Amino acid sequence: MFSRKKSTRLNQRSSSRESSISSRLASRFSRLHKPRWLSLSWIACIPISALIVGLWSFAAVAQEDAQPLTAEDVQGALNTIWIVVASVLVIFMNAGFGMLETGFCRHKNAVNILAKNLIVFAIATLVFWAFGFSVMFGGDNSFIGGGGYFLSGESANYGLDPFPAGLPVSVFFLFQVAFAATGATIVSGAVAERIEFVAFLLFSVLLVGISYPITGHWVWSGNGWLGVAGFSDFAGSTVVHSVGGWAALTGAYLLGPRMGKYAEDGTPRAIPGHNMGFATLGCLILWIGWFGFNPGSELAANEAVPYIAVTTNLAAAAGGVAATITSWVKDGKPDLSMIINGILAGLVGITAGCNGVSYSGAVIIGLLAGILVVYSVGFFDKFKIDDPVGATSVHLVCGIWGTLAVGLFNTETGLFYDGGFDQLAAQIVGVVTIGAFTVLLSTIFWLALKATVGIRVHPEQEYEGLDIAEHGMEAYNGFLKEVGPASIGGSETGIPSSGGSILSDY
Repeated sequence: MFSRKKSTRLNQRSSSRESSISSRLASRFSRLHKPRWLSLSWIACIPISALIVGLWSFAAVAQEDAQPLTAEDVQGALNTIWIVVASVLVIFMNAGFGMLETGFCRHKNAVNILAKNLIVFAIATLVFWAFGFSVMFGGDNSFIGGGGYFLSGESANYGLDPFPAGLPVSVFFLFQVAFAATGATIVSGAVAERIEFVAFLLFSVLLVGISYPITGHWVWSGNGWLGVAGFSDFAGSTVVHSVGGWAALTGAYLLGPRMGKYAEDGTPRAIPGHNMGFATLGCLILWIGWFGFNPGSELAANEAVPYIAVTTNLAAAAGGVAATITSWVKDGKPDLSMIINGILAGLVGITAGCNGVSYSGAVIIGLLAGILVVYSVGFFDKFKIDDPVGATSVHLVCGIWGTLAVGLFNTETGLFYDGGFDQLAAQIVGVVTIGAFTVLLSTIFWLALKATVGIRVHPEQEYEGLDIAEHGMEAYNGFLKEVGPASIGGSETGIPSSGGSILSDY
């Protein structure tokens, strides 16, 4: 009986399983025969498919109508991309200047120096966009340009061929404004730690808007009188660096030295920078940025770019080595600040002739620049011209040397390569005329600012530090700041008196 019941239950389960399988098969069979095109998802695909087919047809027609891509188009695109990259490298040099100057100066002025280096690029961009770029590259006058203000002109207004034969105006402007800002930044270091913030900003406007573009027009506009006369400055040893150096020298002289920099008998006292790590980082950033500064001045992506990069690097290395050895022999120890300025001296020196000198010529130019910068610092100290970062020694002295070196080492026109004296004579004329014009205008600008807004902070503000006096903040708030007798002061001169107190914020 139990076996019969068990058999009956098995038969029922088997029958039920067969019924379930049959039901599922029937359901799937019915779905296979259901017209899917009637579903909403399939209906929605109809307009999408029509749109794809239409766009495909339109693209095919447009491709048939488009002009074929030429080698000139490709080269023009490559040139444009390379100059954008070079522009970014030069703009990044502002970070290098900021770190270098901040490290070479005292901690109580760190915010002030960083603020100047940051805002000066913003000011230079707006001023150069409004009229500086037009004054430098616009018009047919051999002395001063004009027209096409606010980037409103066509390529021909700025001496450019239409794209793709020439660069787009926007890209050319971006590259040139980075150079213009560099000139103003050079001034920042030489007048650091005692200049009124507003005075520096106003001077930057005048330099970038008037002085720099006029002398730049003489050389780089294509019809400027110095360029026509044969003066050669490929990437700006004079047009950028010497102009910034002359303006810096004029400002440092009219401002006077920092409190405590010179003893009563004129002997210079060292005022060490507060962070040589910053200064070293700034030097390395500038070294890297120079690979946009010099190779980018070719204004094209061609075989000359890597050659210029190598001559630039060789001169920088030679300048650093020469300055190290020179300071070691002269002062008994290898001075890091001189190593830094030696590298920068080599870079400034090679800037004018980096496209036309041999590799060995680049090394010689850098070596001599590295030696010059060491002795130049002492030379300016004899005249009580206080330059906290050595900007005049690096940019002015070595900018002049680099410009003259074109007349000696250029492999086609240089005196040492049987090119005669003509190129050297043209270089001398350019250095003298641009220097005299820049000093004249800079003196007018500085004196006008001195008579109106004032150019030097009050002694109490200088003593306290420009971070607090000008900006109301500190760069290192909350940190214990170590001090020593070389960088602190308790007397009016900024040097500790015998019974004076030593203040930790000086």
